[in-house]
Amino acid sequence: MIPLEKERTYEEFLDIDEQSNENLEFIDGRIYLLSAPSVIHQTVVTNLSTEFGIYFKGKKCRHYVAPFDVVLKDDEKTHRVQPDLTVICDKKGLGEQSYNGVPALVVEVLSPATASVDFIKKMGIYMNAGIKEYWIVSPQNSTVQIFILKENGIYSEPTMYSKNDIVKSETFEELKIKLSEIFQ
Repeated sequence: MIPLEKERTYEEFLDIDEQSNENLEFIDGRIYLLSAPSVIHQTVVTNLSTEFGIYFKGKKCRHYVAPFDVVLKDDEKTHRVQPDLTVICDKKGLGEQSYNGVPALVVEVLSPATASVDFIKKMGIYMNAGIKEYWIVSPQNSTVQIFILKENGIYSEPTMYSKNDIVKSETFEELKIKLSEIFQ
């Protein structure tokens, strides 16, 4: 995940994106080209998506899998990101190809090319946008870190889960996932 060229406005990004066949994100005024995910990355995303699908079936909230655009605003900046998994409960901002609003939960599955962006840039954007729960999943280490947005608007220290644990969502109390089944 490498930023392309110089800083751009969101409108310039939309023009570039419309003419491009690439998978792009727009973060802090920079365009990022997303590369194809690895097999292990896709395996973890697929396994998590299956568990989310079972949990959210028949419920108000729904999960979406990348590539799915999420448009977030903080201060005066607009960002467009593609979390690996996005849980949306307020469907007002849901369009045909994107969501303009604040998801309840987002999941990023790390890859060597995206780790620093997921831990630094995206975490800041998600926190400032008010996303209640942020999961960072490491296929390499077979771990999940869950960050919860506190009343002061700052993410908590992460709760860490490893391969033999059962991960538990704080936002969705009954959402529990055996990580041994995710990291196969």
